[in-house]
Amino acid sequence: MKVLWAPWRIEYIRSPKHDGCIFCDFPKENRDRERLILYRGSYAFVIMNNYPYNPGHVMIAPYRHAGRWEDLTKEELLEIMELSQLMIRAIKKTMNPDGFNMGVNLGRVAGAGIDDHVHLHIVPRWNGDTNFMPVVADTKVIPESLDEAYEELKKAIDEIVGASKT
Repeated sequence: MKVLWAPWRIEYIRSPKHDGCIFCDFPKENRDRERLILYRGSYAFVIMNNYPYNPGHVMIAPYRHAGRWEDLTKEELLEIMELSQLMIRAIKKTMNPDGFNMGVNLGRVAGAGIDDHVHLHIVPRWNGDTNFMPVVADTKVIPESLDEAYEELKKAIDEIVGASKT
């Protein structure tokens, strides 16, 4: 038997699970740091994935509850795309990835964990970021804590947004 010791996972196991829609509820709570909300626009916001594929994995979602991409307004679509550019700049500045995966999973069959509120994933990728753990042990290793990644990305976003205003 192979055992991977991961004591940090006990927090998730013991924590109460959210019953509602995180993309609707979390922005209303005004607990951005705790809820990993990095940036708020007029129509959409950026939130870190609490269960990332890689460090820096973020999601961009409209505030309005919409389950179909084609139901988004022009304003929502434009801001989601603008926020994707902001996040790519911030992730490049802090994490220096070699590339990105970006995508929207429409429907449970397409891989959507939350399929009734559309959201765009941005996942930074590095050359050689696949190693023996996923292949041999079916285990993904995330080398940076969410807290560290949040602080780095938040600082970069503030710098980028601040520089664009001057």
